[in-house]
Amino acid sequence: MTNSKEDILTDLILDLFKLNSQLLTAGDRLVADLGLTSARWQVLGSIVAAEQPQPVAWLARDMEAHRQNVQRIVNDLEKNGFVRFEPNPHHKRAHLVVLTEKGRDVFDAAMRLQSPWAKGLADGLSLEELRAGGEVLKQLRQKLQNDED
Repeated sequence: MTNSKEDILTDLILDLFKLNSQLLTAGDRLVADLGLTSARWQVLGSIVAAEQPQPVAWLARDMEAHRQNVQRIVNDLEKNGFVRFEPNPHHKRAHLVVLTEKGRDVFDAAMRLQSPWAKGLADGLSLEELRAGGEVLKQLRQKLQNDED
């Protein structure tokens, strides 16, 4: 049994790595019939969440992801007709990523699948437990962000 905060945090981090893998696998299964993967779904979500069309670099920044990875995924989304590129009036080479109607439809369908799935995962957990878990994750993210600055 671990007693120190460092040991408990290390166990938590290892569990988060495993959880991340499980979430990606479950997400892939959940949206596979829609022509999505977890990664494509995540990028679509970032595009939907943006208040206006953004270049890939901005999407990557908002997702805290590598630009090259996001570019590859956006290119795949464009090939499937989920997004299109439009000229950026502020930058000649950094085109804006725009959600298509097909992209909005597939994202909405994915979210309809996600809702009952998330409800099932939340079964047996109290609001207080979920909020506390979220707060711990938020604090750890902030500390890591501060270490990068």
